[in-house]
Amino acid sequence: MDRGRIALAGLTTALVGFASSSAVVLAGLQAAGATTAQAASGLVALCFTQALGMLWLAQRTRQPVVLAWSTPGAALLAAGAVPEGGWPAAVGAFAIAGVLIVLTGLWPALARLVGAIPAPIAQAMLAGVLVGLCLAPVRALVEQPLAVLPIVVVWIVLMATAPRWAAPAAFAAGLAVLGVLAGMQGGLRGPVLPVLEPVLPAFTWSAAVGIAVPLYVVTMASQNVPGSAVLGSYGYRVPWRESMAVTGVGTIVGAPFGGHAINLAAITAALAASPEAHPDASQRWRAVRVAAGIYLVLAALATALTTLVGVSPGVLAAVAGLALLPTLGSSLRAAVEDDAGRIPAVIAFVVAASGVSVLGIGAAFWALLAGLLSHALLRRR
Repeated sequence: MDRGRIALAGLTTALVGFASSSAVVLAGLQAAGATTAQAASGLVALCFTQALGMLWLAQRTRQPVVLAWSTPGAALLAAGAVPEGGWPAAVGAFAIAGVLIVLTGLWPALARLVGAIPAPIAQAMLAGVLVGLCLAPVRALVEQPLAVLPIVVVWIVLMATAPRWAAPAAFAAGLAVLGVLAGMQGGLRGPVLPVLEPVLPAFTWSAAVGIAVPLYVVTMASQNVPGSAVLGSYGYRVPWRESMAVTGVGTIVGAPFGGHAINLAAITAALAASPEAHPDASQRWRAVRVAAGIYLVLAALATALTTLVGVSPGVLAAVAGLALLPTLGSSLRAAVEDDAGRIPAVIAFVVAASGVSVLGIGAAFWALLAGLLSHALLRRR
């Protein structure tokens, strides 16, 4: 009985984590300059590195420390443009973000610096990045109504009855639609076996500032800090330094293969840490081992999934946009709920939503800078 609960919790953790945001990851990597094969490689690398990281942390700490890829980071990439230097420059930025994550665990001053960024500004930047992505289902519904309408209906029904499963159900519906479209086109055209395509990273100033810094900030503010809080709410004390070391090193190792960032899970962390996984809190870490094994299986299927998605990228965009709507809502609420910080947050939001690029640096960085400057000026007044 208990083993069955552990296995079910681990299976649910992995499937919800993968299905709810893998479409966002593929969209983000391709927007950053990856080819279809390189995006598939990135998804394989992310599954593999977070699985190994979970196995290490669960075995070492005997705590249900669940890892995930950075969904906000993938959304940030999807809303941006190919950096100067192309995909190699983006890969270099991923590695820099990994180094910053490691330093956060080793250097308390850096952690305090990130913590000093007002939460409304960080959330507003994220919300501005998400707006364009969340419009994709509307556009896709107009352009491909027969393909996208079933996905939207499934998502709405599940949001009303079982919100946790809304994004995975929409993902499954999207796969079904893509399968039908592939059959109408004579089958899949592309690789199905897992593949890793290493790329030599290129380090450019514009990618470091425009991709690495915002990627690091949203990963810390929207994943690592909430993930730590979720585990704390169930009575666990997160091994912060070791977790940052494992996720940072995992990000660095995965970067040449296209993995943008791994981190502490926020939403799916509760699936393995709650009493539903096991009544004995000291045994729940075993669910993480199961989830890690499932992610290794999913890594083997990631290339086939990417090839299937290539049948109709608009369907992928619709699924990704629906999956991000709850995140957009929570980010907007967190950005404007504090009266004192509302104006700087709104400034950060509109700059991020503008999508402007100045000096080869994307809107996310300028949004963060504009929000911080306006916050400092208005606070002085």
